Amino acid sequence: MSEATNLQEPESTVRALSINEVEEDEGNREIFLSVFVQQGQIGLSYYDSCDYTLHYMPDTMDNSDLHLLDRVIQVLSPNVLITSAKQEQSLLEFIEKLELNPEYKPEIVMFPNANFGLEISKQRLLSAHIPSLPPTITESEKIPYLSSCIPLDSVLMMRSVGGLLKCLERRTVGLDMEDSSMGVPILQFLAYTLKDVVYIDKDTYSALQIFKSELHPSIFKLQLGEKEGLSLYGVLNRCRSKFGSLLLRQWFHRPTRDLNILKKRQEVLRFFTSPRNFADLNTLQSSLRNIKNISTLLHKMSLANPKVVVWQSLYKTVYNALCIRDTIRAMPQSIQLFSEISQNFTDDLFYIATYISKVVDFEGSVAENRFTVRPNVDPVIDEKKRRMMGLPDFLTDVARAELEKLDPRFSTCSIIYIPLIGFLLSVPRLPTMLDKQSFEIEGLDFMFLSKDQLHYRSARTKELDSMLGDLHCDTLDLEMVVMRKLQASVLQRSHCLYKVMSLCAELDCLIALAQASLDHGYCSPTLTSNHRLALIESRHPLLELCTPVFVSNTYISSETEGKVKVITGPNSSGKSIYLKQVGLIVFMALIGSDVPAKEAEIGLVDGIFSRIHSRESVSVGLSTFMLDLNQMTGSLNHSTGDSLVLVDEFGKGTNTVDGLALLTASLNNWMRRGPQCPHLLMSTCFHSLIQLGLISNSPLLDLLTLETAIEGEELVFLYQVKNDICQSSCAANIATLAGISDDLVKRGVEVSELYRTGRAIRKMNSPSSDEQYSRCVEVVEKFLSIGLDDPELDPDSYLKDEVLPTLEEL
Repeated sequence: MSEATNLQEPESTVRALSINEVEEDEGNREIFLSVFVQQGQIGLSYYDSCDYTLHYMPDTMDNSDLHLLDRVIQVLSPNVLITSAKQEQSLLEFIEKLELNPEYKPEIVMFPNANFGLEISKQRLLSAHIPSLPPTITESEKIPYLSSCIPLDSVLMMRSVGGLLKCLERRTVGLDMEDSSMGVPILQFLAYTLKDVVYIDKDTYSALQIFKSELHPSIFKLQLGEKEGLSLYGVLNRCRSKFGSLLLRQWFHRPTRDLNILKKRQEVLRFFTSPRNFADLNTLQSSLRNIKNISTLLHKMSLANPKVVVWQSLYKTVYNALCIRDTIRAMPQSIQLFSEISQNFTDDLFYIATYISKVVDFEGSVAENRFTVRPNVDPVIDEKKRRMMGLPDFLTDVARAELEKLDPRFSTCSIIYIPLIGFLLSVPRLPTMLDKQSFEIEGLDFMFLSKDQLHYRSARTKELDSMLGDLHCDTLDLEMVVMRKLQASVLQRSHCLYKVMSLCAELDCLIALAQASLDHGYCSPTLTSNHRLALIESRHPLLELCTPVFVSNTYISSETEGKVKVITGPNSSGKSIYLKQVGLIVFMALIGSDVPAKEAEIGLVDGIFSRIHSRESVSVGLSTFMLDLNQMTGSLNHSTGDSLVLVDEFGKGTNTVDGLALLTASLNNWMRRGPQCPHLLMSTCFHSLIQLGLISNSPLLDLLTLETAIEGEELVFLYQVKNDICQSSCAANIATLAGISDDLVKRGVEVSELYRTGRAIRKMNSPSSDEQYSRCVEVVEKFLSIGLDDPELDPDSYLKDEVLPTLEEL
């Protein structure tokens, strides 16, 4: 069963709304849905005329049947469906099916593709009427606001917004007819996702390194595009088939909190990670490697003349599907996936494999590069092939008889057969035959000259044509008839083949996850619907592959054990790794994978939000700090009591006091939510956040740090998380480890101490405190050594020439 068929009701990630909570006039309500599909991804947005809200769904993966779009339409029942006139075939076919549905027929609106341009779409959004903004605001001032409301870098979604606003403008939806110059009113922007599909934005995917594309190192493979670098997807993707890898990528793009789906996946993983089932795992992997893309094969099969390689691939695929079925049927049928494979891999597969095996002569097909039929399939074809095989000896006898009738000048001749032309008498060209007139021979019809060989029709060759006919072409035609029957039989059973592909893809994904679990020593997490996260002795799934020793750490978050963890610690002590480690492990559980921990209990979250990395881009036109603020805005506005929020060093991009104030306000805002406070993991080097008592007292709060030790003057990182507060960032030690000179480090420590104690900071060319002391001692000693009764002493001159210059230097 496909995962998409089990999707539940949609919900907004910004605000949970139900039909009972919204009182509206259904008769006047209109929903305009705009869709844009490209290369397996879908972006959509819709506008509700009842509350003037623009809902958007960031770009996400969908399959070729557009199950995700189908589910969205089932739930929303839009009055108008808007898309581009230039669209992919999958969307066009989907619309055709929609128009054939007698129970529900939305109005289909298609605009030219130019109306869905990215820049045009952004311009229309800037022109929209947003009542919450002051009327005097300029377009350049609107961009930062809009970037915090809607992800402008989600290309397909933004293009769908362009088409949506175009339709709304044309129909004057929500516009006052007396002032039609005003843009379409948008009271709010709400992110839209399907229920039980966990919300994760692009920044979080990037920060956690779930995907990472990089150029292929081989110059010969650069044209193939990018390859997967060190990423979670790269580590877990052990799929043997391309469509298995594609399905796993879909799972990564659409993590779910549906316990039924996740437990279905977990039971398969537990089976294959059991040592007694290793042999079955290897057998299935070998068969899955030979399962080809059935959709592509069936498309080519529907063409007029499929190539030999298509028949070979189809036979190989069906044969290996039968091997998979036989292997699976020996396994416990209480596991749902195994039961589905046993039931859906029907005898139609055996029929197709047997039919192809009996009909197609693969060896002959490869030799002749065309479809050929095995012996004993069609007696007429067998007879014609037998005649063709006996032709050489027969034609030799005919040529010998024809030679006796020819002019004695000809010492040799032959009877040849040419497809589409028939049988011809071939004789060598004589030296006296210089032009076409000299080619004429009595009783023979000249046909053509080829390489000093003259070709004629004789009475005997005409007799052979009438008696034997065009054997080659007749055989081809008869074999084509057999191939058409075989094609029709295969296509009639295509439904079974599509089931094979979807179930093999799911099996391939789960075996891949099981293989990764075995290779890296993962454990099966306990998934619950409560609000507790407990990761015992957990590890970072990527970093542990890059270091010989990795220190595991525990993370427990609940209402009674602290949902808010504030981590302080020296720079480079592992705070960021700990944050990402927790995020990655929770993500892995949400796709059904085992996790790197001794044991784990994971209460399913509805979203993972982060402020870790700033994905800077010149095209965005926003400062680094503005990008950070946008990420914090999304985390604050969209997170719920079931969300996981990761915040790493927020506030560093601006003035220290302002950054600390924003961090403190955000943290207190989350803690004031009480039970609706998300699982919050925050790291910071703002130690004054704790030292000055800026955080509200709350039972939800836990203060953590990472252990370090000092050996002599060297700082040693222990990477162990414990309940405590860090008193120093140890920046000087880190600077020394980074190779900064001792003089610079010493000066940095000096300035830091002066700043902390409120004393004046002198410039670098000013004498140090030791030098100042030495000079003061020297002046005092000189002054004490002066003899006051010395008649030559001039006190004024001495003070002016000796004492004052020294004091000025100090």
